[in-house]
Amino acid sequence: MQCQTKALSNAVSNRTAPSEICETGRMKVIAVIPARLASTRLPRKMLREIAGEPLLAWVYRGVRRCSLVDQVIVATDSDEILRFCQQQGFVARMTSAAHRSGTERAHEISTVIAGDVYLNVQGDEPLLDPAGIDAAIDALDVDTAIGVSTLAVPITIAADIMDPNVVKTVLDFEDRALYFSRAPIPWVRDDDGLVHARHLKHLGLYAFRRDALLEFPTLPMGVLERVEQLEQLRWLENGYPIRVVETLNDSVSVDVPEDVERVEKLLRATGED
Repeated sequence: MQCQTKALSNAVSNRTAPSEICETGRMKVIAVIPARLASTRLPRKMLREIAGEPLLAWVYRGVRRCSLVDQVIVATDSDEILRFCQQQGFVARMTSAAHRSGTERAHEISTVIAGDVYLNVQGDEPLLDPAGIDAAIDALDVDTAIGVSTLAVPITIAADIMDPNVVKTVLDFEDRALYFSRAPIPWVRDDDGLVHARHLKHLGLYAFRRDALLEFPTLPMGVLERVEQLEQLRWLENGYPIRVVETLNDSVSVDVPEDVERVEKLLRATGED
């Protein structure tokens, strides 16, 4: 997709970048893949081979299949990851080593690369469904009052409801997030077989309208974010609605060595290895 940039030459590092208008009139979408080597549970996981390809390559090529994404950028603080991207022909930019989250890296990219919507795509989820990513983008296009959207999938494994590593969410009648938690929400108090609650797993992908992303560093961290250790709660605590798009395609995060074998098995099942 070719887009016409307005005064792009005026954009400089650490200053607000101008917006872009695509020739079709639709939003310009930039996908940002935060990537660092300093992971603790699985060292150097972004370059860890999954079915013969580094994890980062699976994620990058998967995002490129999204029909609504105009550009994919790896945001890293690692010279080694930068060199890998250059060798592969991937677009990459160095970002500050002081960032504490992927959203902060996406924010830095938004100040120097012009666009209307920015994605924060988790670099450790090689099975994210491109159609689901497009749906999160489309949610912002449909409702201009929403500045942030994300994805969720129905939980089908009972153990995941109690697993604190599986983040759950609950929604209002308009599919806006009421809360995100590591705890089992909603909690079914009366186990008499009469209540059939749906539990949703939050998938760690976010689509931000540019104005909302630019405000992120100014938003104070609240108590809920601190105790749950979930950065998306910062938006809710500061009054920002988050649209949650439900998908049926789950994703697997590569966090520990056992996840590598699990993902490889799923890739073989889909014929993508």
